[in-house]
Amino acid sequence: MSSKKAWLETTYKQASERPARFSTVSDMEIDPLYTPEDAPGSYGEALANPGEYPYTRGVYGSMYRGRLWTMRQFAGFGLAEDTNARFHYLLKQGQDGLSTAFDMPTLMGYDADHERALGEVGREGVSVTSIHDMMRLFDKIPLDKVTTSMTVNCSASILLAMYLVVAERNGVPWDRVGGTIQNDMLKEYIAQKEWICPPSPALRIVTDMIEFCAKKVPRWHAVSISGYHIREAGSTAVQELAFTIADGLCYVEEAVKRGLDVDAFAQRLSFFWNLHNDFLEEVAKLRAGRRMWARLMKERFGAKSPRSMMLRTHAQTAGASLTAQQPINNVVRVAIQALAGVLGGVQSLHTNSMDETLALPTEQAVTVALRTQQIIAEETGVTNTIDPLGGSYAIEALTDRIEAEAMEYVRKIDEMGGMLKAVETGYPQREIAEAAFHYQRQLEKGEKTIVGVNRYSVPEEIPIDTLKIDPAIEERQVHRVRKMKRDRESASLKEALARVSAACRSGENLMEPICEAVRCEATVGEICDIFRAEFGVYTDPGWI
Repeated sequence: MSSKKAWLETTYKQASERPARFSTVSDMEIDPLYTPEDAPGSYGEALANPGEYPYTRGVYGSMYRGRLWTMRQFAGFGLAEDTNARFHYLLKQGQDGLSTAFDMPTLMGYDADHERALGEVGREGVSVTSIHDMMRLFDKIPLDKVTTSMTVNCSASILLAMYLVVAERNGVPWDRVGGTIQNDMLKEYIAQKEWICPPSPALRIVTDMIEFCAKKVPRWHAVSISGYHIREAGSTAVQELAFTIADGLCYVEEAVKRGLDVDAFAQRLSFFWNLHNDFLEEVAKLRAGRRMWARLMKERFGAKSPRSMMLRTHAQTAGASLTAQQPINNVVRVAIQALAGVLGGVQSLHTNSMDETLALPTEQAVTVALRTQQIIAEETGVTNTIDPLGGSYAIEALTDRIEAEAMEYVRKIDEMGGMLKAVETGYPQREIAEAAFHYQRQLEKGEKTIVGVNRYSVPEEIPIDTLKIDPAIEERQVHRVRKMKRDRESASLKEALARVSAACRSGENLMEPICEAVRCEATVGEICDIFRAEFGVYTDPGWI
């Protein structure tokens, strides 16, 4: 067999003289052929077997031969009982984990009756102001049997406290409650921009939650270190991986400074990746991420438990890749992206609905999205073999390259003093903005194709049904909140809120005081107002 160099100079050169098109999806230069020469170090210890360090081929030995990934569809809209009904529907359709979307006031720490909530209540997720909403949201859902994910960040401590109090009232001990709360504040400053206080006190609250859950809620993932929103903001795959890993390193460093043993909490850290359009690149990114995390946890932090070195992850198909034009095409995009996640070895997966660029998903659209996962699991046969792309020259070369380029970013961030310092100087924000600008220019020049948008467009779109949110929902929720505030017992509430304020100042772990405030019917907005008063309000410095 001739060498790759000889092949490029003969066979490929002759074939390339004929007119041909090739995909320009990836931001990386992709070779026309990969051989063992491209990944000389990838077939020994770096590859290993599934379930063995450094976990390139999967964190568990049996992977999907033993258990499928958790099918966890993101859901939330309207009042708590509306979303509760959607939860029950999805569970009946075969979903085995819940994932909660909150509306913008809840995400930003405002009650439904606040003037800044006007027009947003129940619009982009479910409205949760008090423990009563959380009780309705999880009505008749067995919290000791179903794991729940909650996508919320700056008000995450309060929503977790509410969830635990619901479990408490339903007779479920905290050590039997399982799930994940996103709680990744560093990525908020980098990409999503939902914050209350400045980065340093926000990092303190995240660390409080890691410490609290390690001691009191051992089955709960206190932070889901998220690259998803970094990619949605326009980053490359390498930037998504690098900045997310760097965020994770920062959280581990803060917890270790707190005096926690790394093996006491690291196994309950989880990750959340974006599954974008370049199929092979996404598979390789997931594999590279596992290897990077394992090596960093072992070599930098001295982790001894294998579980502390395992990067366990949820993934979601790319919202930014969905198109309002020809939205039925999104079903195909989502299926391919989801398959990349499965072949890359995720532990949990959400598939987007085809209508999400137009409105919140209809029941029909979310069912198709769930069925997409079920078809991959039950009909394609890809779950029969663990890491079926492992050993592919292209996959191993891309895995090596993505890891090397991402580690170069991590080294730069280390030189800056870590991710907190990098965020405060705007470094990752600028890198993402430049990548997003470059991508947009490529679209405008036709160097990248979006089918149905800048190629293969049609003069008239075929309309599809979308979900409509009743405007009366906001009025009903505001009425509920105001009545609850009038009727509750004020003395114990005042005392509980004062304790939260005192804990902010003293450095006491905030979670127990917040749980007590929630029991006394404190609202999301009232506790977040304490954060605003004690820690200050962060203003985007406008690095970009």
